[in-house]
Amino acid sequence: MADTQVLSTDIAWTPDDAIKKRSRLLAALRKWGFADDRAGFEELNRKAIADPDWFWRAAAADLDVEFATDFTAALDESAGKQFPQWFTGGQINVATLCAHRHATGTYADKTAVVYEGDGGQRRTLTFAELDTQVRRFAANLAGLGVGRGDRVALFMPVVPEAVVAFLAIAQLGAITVPTFSGYAADALATRLQDSDAVALITADGTTRRGKQIDMKSTADAAVADSPSVRSVVVIRHLGADVPMQSGRDVYYDELPANPAPVETVATDANDPLCIVYTSGTTGRPKGIVHSHGGFALKTAIDFAYGFDVHDDDVVCWITDLGWLVGPMLMTGPLQLGATIVMIEGLPTYPSPTRMWDVVNRNGVTVQGIAPTAARALRAAGDEAIVDVPTLKSFVSTGEAWDDPTWWWLFDDFGGKRRAIINYSGGTEVGGGLLVGYPCFPAAAAAFNGPLPGIDTAVLDDNGEAVVGEIGELAVRNTFPGMTHSFWGDHDRYLATYWQRFDGVWIHGDLASVDAEGMWRIHGRSDDTLKLSGRRVGPAEIETAVLRDPRVAEVAVIGVPDEMRGQRAVAFVVLKSDAEHADLEATAATNAGKSFAPAVVVVPTLPKTKNGKIMRRAIRARYLGQSAGDMSSLDPATPLEDIPTQSN
Repeated sequence: MADTQVLSTDIAWTPDDAIKKRSRLLAALRKWGFADDRAGFEELNRKAIADPDWFWRAAAADLDVEFATDFTAALDESAGKQFPQWFTGGQINVATLCAHRHATGTYADKTAVVYEGDGGQRRTLTFAELDTQVRRFAANLAGLGVGRGDRVALFMPVVPEAVVAFLAIAQLGAITVPTFSGYAADALATRLQDSDAVALITADGTTRRGKQIDMKSTADAAVADSPSVRSVVVIRHLGADVPMQSGRDVYYDELPANPAPVETVATDANDPLCIVYTSGTTGRPKGIVHSHGGFALKTAIDFAYGFDVHDDDVVCWITDLGWLVGPMLMTGPLQLGATIVMIEGLPTYPSPTRMWDVVNRNGVTVQGIAPTAARALRAAGDEAIVDVPTLKSFVSTGEAWDDPTWWWLFDDFGGKRRAIINYSGGTEVGGGLLVGYPCFPAAAAAFNGPLPGIDTAVLDDNGEAVVGEIGELAVRNTFPGMTHSFWGDHDRYLATYWQRFDGVWIHGDLASVDAEGMWRIHGRSDDTLKLSGRRVGPAEIETAVLRDPRVAEVAVIGVPDEMRGQRAVAFVVLKSDAEHADLEATAATNAGKSFAPAVVVVPTLPKTKNGKIMRRAIRARYLGQSAGDMSSLDPATPLEDIPTQSN
């Protein structure tokens, strides 16, 4: 941390021959005439960027992303680079890709969907059962008046009916609006109003840390402020007695068992599939628009080439419908013929081994995990280290790693035999920009390349690409999966991503890439600190503080300082019963004098419901400013646990 130069790091992960032999990416490189190594991939990516029509057509064919009607051109930028159209003239429907075509033949009796609740609930659907239920629910939604282009919101747990609903809405050519299951009524109403949703699918309730949470009353309050909503479908998840409004509400299980069938709509490749709302610290949530063609191919590429998912894999994630991973999980693996396991709750509840119990019960091969979850498991000690023989790799996303936790997961838990596939992108790009391919060597907590077809770069303040320095993560081309715009707000979309440099997407992350092609994310660029005249991401100081074994979690922010311009403050959650009289001195030793933070001990750090630390909200609270939109805050991690500076 001596300066902003990012030095090369030693290789931690080296794939063995079995991993390379199995790799779908390396097989594609050989198929397309490239060397099956890192140099061959870099050559492929140069060709993919220069000739998008060849690459996206080849990738779709290789991954069996079937178009009902073939497209005439992969890319049309006649409306401007910021508003590309993909797969011109092509027709494709995600419901066909993920359910209908798997209903007969090889996959019919294979488990498609598994749900695991934190109270021990477990339910499953085969691909044939999924297809039957999708067709039935699509017909019933049509009977409720839902048609092509209508918006239908999901406010429900990650139960099997969530997958059924997502694909049934797609079958109709309607548009899904997935929302977090923990939203308050105002937050849900905002999304219903912004999207003009005509229907809401919800549940009687859910469980969180073993406690029953009423969802129907929240849904009722939100719908009362959302006049566009005509119908509410209720899943009996807990069996709780909830009020039902005659003429509007209907139980899912009381819908007609044999409704008149409806055809799968021949949706255009650019027809919207879903609107995924993201929250900011100011302003209304942004409605990210994803289309059938772009989202289908992007998720297929990320799971197949990035994570090396095959049809014999079981992919598991602790997720929620309101986070992009929810729609990704319901689209990517299912179209590849893989099984998905959706977990509601925490990795350490009701026991420190909860996540590993799920892995072993379902034969999970690829496990999604956020650094926050890994830190919680690490804090549980040796009790959280369990033998998981089927598990081949982790996929990590959500936030930057700290080195101590990464090494714990890789070395202590994984025995250096399981790849940690680092993955970073966002809702706005339909998945990843950077990934740690398991078939290539990788440094600890790093990415070893961009996803195929993406022209990523690190730019300095002048818009020039730099190596070995921290700068803005940027994309210099367009690719399927990038949002088509913000729902109903093109101007805000342009101002958010395309304003700084002409024809360049600025993603909002601080990043670096070294001479060996190892990438790192250093936090959000608007979270950047400038200490002693040097720019630094909060993740670097957090990693230094986490070297202290007493520290369970930490969030670092920059605050104004009259003498230095800015100083760092570290909000620290300690492991139980830890003494902390010398924490500040130890933090200074680990971080270095120039970056030494003041230390504030707190009981919890505010996080979103998918586990991301809300640093900007912490900063606002500490400085006595408005925190903005807090609808995604996990109520178990209240912002009030952060003191104000005046205190």
